[in-house]
Amino acid sequence: MAITNGYCTLAEIKAALRVTDTVDDVLLENSIEGASRRIDGYCSRFFFQTASTAVNLFARHQFRLLTQDISSVTGLTVKTDTSGDGTYATTLTLNTDFIVEPTNAALEGRPFRTLTMVGSKSFPISYLPTLPTVQVTAVWGWPAVPDDVREACILLAMRQFARYNSALGVLAFGEMAITVRAVDPDVRDLLSPYRIVGVA
Repeated sequence: MAITNGYCTLAEIKAALRVTDTVDDVLLENSIEGASRRIDGYCSRFFFQTASTAVNLFARHQFRLLTQDISSVTGLTVKTDTSGDGTYATTLTLNTDFIVEPTNAALEGRPFRTLTMVGSKSFPISYLPTLPTVQVTAVWGWPAVPDDVREACILLAMRQFARYNSALGVLAFGEMAITVRAVDPDVRDLLSPYRIVGVA
Protein backbone atom coordinates (compact mmCIF):
# COMPACT_ATOMS: atom_id res chain seq x y z
CA MET A 1 0.00 0.00 0.00
CA ALA A 2 1.05 3.62 -0.46
CA ILE A 3 1.36 6.00 2.48
CA THR A 4 -1.22 8.78 2.35
CA ASN A 5 -0.14 12.13 3.80
CA GLY A 6 2.52 10.54 5.99
CA TYR A 7 5.07 12.69 7.81
CA CYS A 8 7.97 10.34 7.24
CA THR A 9 8.83 7.81 4.57
CA LEU A 10 9.07 4.05 4.70
CA ALA A 11 12.80 4.34 4.02
CA GLU A 12 13.26 6.69 7.00
CA ILE A 13 11.57 4.41 9.51
CA LYS A 14 13.35 1.34 8.15
CA ALA A 15 16.67 3.15 8.52
CA ALA A 16 15.77 4.07 12.11
CA LEU A 17 14.84 0.47 12.88
CA ARG A 18 17.87 -0.90 10.99
CA VAL A 19 15.51 -3.03 8.88
CA THR A 20 16.72 -4.03 5.42
CA ASP A 21 14.11 -6.58 4.29
CA THR A 22 10.58 -5.96 3.03
CA VAL A 23 8.71 -8.47 5.20
CA ASP A 24 7.02 -5.89 7.42
CA ASP A 25 6.64 -3.04 4.93
CA VAL A 26 2.84 -3.03 5.10
CA LEU A 27 2.83 -2.91 8.91
CA LEU A 28 5.43 -0.14 8.85
CA GLU A 29 3.37 1.88 6.37
CA ASN A 30 0.29 1.42 8.54
CA SER A 31 2.32 2.62 11.52
CA ILE A 32 3.43 5.74 9.65
CA GLU A 33 -0.12 6.65 8.67
CA GLY A 34 -1.40 6.01 12.18
CA ALA A 35 1.40 8.09 13.70
CA SER A 36 0.76 10.92 11.25
CA ARG A 37 -2.94 11.11 12.10
CA ARG A 38 -2.13 10.98 15.84
CA ILE A 39 0.14 13.98 15.32
CA ASP A 40 -2.71 15.79 13.54
CA GLY A 41 -4.99 15.14 16.50
CA TYR A 42 -2.40 16.08 19.10
CA CYS A 43 -1.49 19.34 17.37
CA SER A 44 -5.06 20.19 16.22
CA ARG A 45 -3.71 20.87 12.72
CA PHE A 46 -2.24 18.95 9.80
CA PHE A 47 1.12 19.35 8.08
CA PHE A 48 0.38 17.98 4.60
CA GLN A 49 -1.09 20.08 1.78
CA THR A 50 -4.62 19.76 0.46
CA ALA A 51 -5.77 20.41 -3.05
CA SER A 52 -7.03 23.96 -3.57
CA THR A 53 -10.30 23.98 -1.61
CA ALA A 54 -12.94 26.63 -0.90
CA VAL A 55 -13.91 27.01 2.76
CA ASN A 56 -16.68 29.28 4.03
CA LEU A 57 -15.84 31.15 7.23
CA PHE A 58 -17.63 33.31 9.77
CA ALA A 59 -16.16 36.78 10.21
CA ARG A 60 -16.38 37.81 13.88
CA HIS A 61 -14.14 40.85 13.56
CA GLN A 62 -14.21 43.63 10.98
CA PHE A 63 -10.52 43.69 10.21
CA ARG A 64 -8.99 40.31 11.14
CA LEU A 65 -10.03 36.80 10.16
CA LEU A 66 -8.34 33.79 11.74
CA THR A 67 -8.07 30.80 9.43
CA GLN A 68 -6.65 27.32 9.35
CA ASP A 69 -3.10 26.98 8.06
CA ILE A 70 -2.69 28.37 4.54
CA SER A 71 0.44 26.93 2.95
CA SER A 72 0.95 29.56 0.24
CA VAL A 73 -0.54 32.71 -1.25
CA THR A 74 -0.33 31.09 -4.68
CA GLY A 75 -3.92 30.51 -5.76
CA LEU A 76 -5.30 32.24 -2.65
CA THR A 77 -8.73 33.72 -3.35
CA VAL A 78 -10.85 35.59 -0.82
CA LYS A 79 -14.47 36.50 -1.53
CA THR A 80 -17.09 38.11 0.69
CA ASP A 81 -20.86 38.08 0.90
CA THR A 82 -21.78 41.71 1.53
CA SER A 83 -25.47 41.30 0.77
CA GLY A 84 -26.20 38.47 3.22
CA ASP A 85 -27.77 36.26 0.54
CA GLY A 86 -25.14 33.52 0.51
CA THR A 87 -23.50 34.78 -2.68
CA TYR A 88 -19.79 35.55 -2.52
CA ALA A 89 -19.85 38.29 -5.14
CA THR A 90 -17.00 40.53 -3.96
CA THR A 91 -13.46 39.33 -4.65
CA LEU A 92 -10.72 40.87 -2.51
CA THR A 93 -7.23 41.61 -3.81
CA LEU A 94 -4.16 40.49 -1.88
CA ASN A 95 -1.96 43.38 -0.69
CA THR A 96 -4.61 45.88 -1.80
CA ASP A 97 -7.67 44.90 0.22
CA PHE A 98 -5.99 42.53 2.69
CA ILE A 99 -2.65 41.06 3.74
CA VAL A 100 -1.73 37.65 5.12
CA GLU A 101 -0.03 37.21 8.48
CA PRO A 102 2.38 36.47 9.97
CA THR A 103 4.21 38.50 7.34
CA ASN A 104 7.43 36.50 7.85
CA ALA A 105 5.74 33.10 7.53
CA ALA A 106 7.25 32.30 4.13
CA LEU A 107 10.76 33.11 5.39
CA GLU A 108 10.33 30.70 8.30
CA GLY A 109 8.65 27.95 6.29
CA ARG A 110 5.45 28.33 8.28
CA PRO A 111 1.84 28.78 7.12
CA PHE A 112 -0.27 31.94 7.09
CA ARG A 113 -3.07 31.97 9.68
CA THR A 114 -4.62 35.44 9.58
CA LEU A 115 -6.18 37.65 6.92
CA THR A 116 -6.02 41.32 7.87
CA MET A 117 -7.90 44.06 6.04
CA VAL A 118 -6.02 47.22 5.09
CA GLY A 119 -7.09 50.80 4.50
CA SER A 120 -10.82 51.32 4.83
CA LYS A 121 -11.73 47.75 3.90
CA SER A 122 -13.55 45.48 6.35
CA PHE A 123 -15.04 42.01 6.50
CA PRO A 124 -18.83 41.74 6.65
CA ILE A 125 -19.67 40.56 10.15
CA SER A 126 -21.68 37.35 10.47
CA TYR A 127 -24.42 37.44 13.11
CA LEU A 128 -26.28 34.33 11.95
CA PRO A 129 -24.80 30.91 12.78
CA THR A 130 -25.87 29.62 9.37
CA LEU A 131 -24.46 32.45 7.23
CA PRO A 132 -20.69 32.50 6.76
CA THR A 133 -19.72 35.76 5.06
CA VAL A 134 -16.20 34.98 3.78
CA GLN A 135 -15.08 32.31 1.34
CA VAL A 136 -11.38 31.46 1.25
CA THR A 137 -9.99 29.24 -1.49
CA ALA A 138 -6.47 28.06 -0.72
CA VAL A 139 -4.04 25.20 -0.51
CA TRP A 140 -4.40 24.39 3.18
CA GLY A 141 -1.67 22.96 5.37
CA TRP A 142 2.06 23.60 5.70
CA PRO A 143 4.56 24.44 2.94
CA ALA A 144 6.61 21.39 4.03
CA VAL A 145 6.60 18.95 6.92
CA PRO A 146 8.78 20.45 9.70
CA ASP A 147 11.85 18.45 10.75
CA ASP A 148 10.51 18.11 14.31
CA VAL A 149 7.25 16.65 13.03
CA ARG A 150 9.11 14.17 10.82
CA GLU A 151 11.22 13.02 13.76
CA ALA A 152 8.15 12.73 15.99
CA CYS A 153 6.45 10.66 13.30
CA ILE A 154 9.41 8.29 13.08
CA LEU A 155 9.42 7.80 16.86
CA LEU A 156 5.65 7.30 17.02
CA ALA A 157 5.66 4.91 14.06
CA MET A 158 8.47 2.87 15.63
CA ARG A 159 6.50 2.74 18.86
CA GLN A 160 3.35 1.64 17.02
CA PHE A 161 5.28 -1.04 15.16
CA ALA A 162 6.72 -2.34 18.45
CA ARG A 163 3.21 -2.50 19.93
CA TYR A 164 2.31 -5.27 17.49
CA ASN A 165 4.41 -7.46 19.80
CA SER A 166 2.91 -5.99 23.00
CA ALA A 167 -0.79 -5.68 22.44
CA LEU A 168 -1.51 -5.25 26.15
CA GLY A 169 0.94 -2.37 26.46
CA VAL A 170 3.61 -4.30 28.35
CA LEU A 171 7.08 -4.93 26.97
CA ALA A 172 9.19 -7.73 28.46
CA PHE A 173 12.99 -7.82 28.56
CA GLY A 174 14.30 -11.00 30.12
CA GLU A 175 12.88 -11.04 33.64
CA MET A 176 11.77 -7.41 33.52
CA ALA A 177 8.54 -5.91 32.24
CA ILE A 178 7.78 -2.26 31.57
CA THR A 179 4.50 -0.54 30.78
CA VAL A 180 4.33 1.61 27.67
CA ARG A 181 3.65 5.24 28.63
CA ALA A 182 0.66 7.07 27.18
CA VAL A 183 2.67 10.01 25.81
CA ASP A 184 6.28 9.70 24.77
CA PRO A 185 8.04 12.70 26.38
CA ASP A 186 10.40 13.10 23.42
CA VAL A 187 7.50 13.18 20.98
CA ARG A 188 5.68 15.64 23.22
CA ASP A 189 8.70 17.95 23.31
CA LEU A 190 9.14 17.77 19.54
CA LEU A 191 5.49 18.62 18.87
CA SER A 192 4.77 21.14 21.62
CA PRO A 193 5.79 24.21 19.52
CA TYR A 194 3.27 23.18 16.86
CA ARG A 195 0.22 22.54 19.04
CA ILE A 196 -2.83 24.76 18.79
CA VAL A 197 -4.33 24.88 22.26
CA GLY A 198 -7.94 25.97 22.43
CA VAL A 199 -9.34 28.07 25.24
CA ALA A 200 -12.77 27.04 26.49
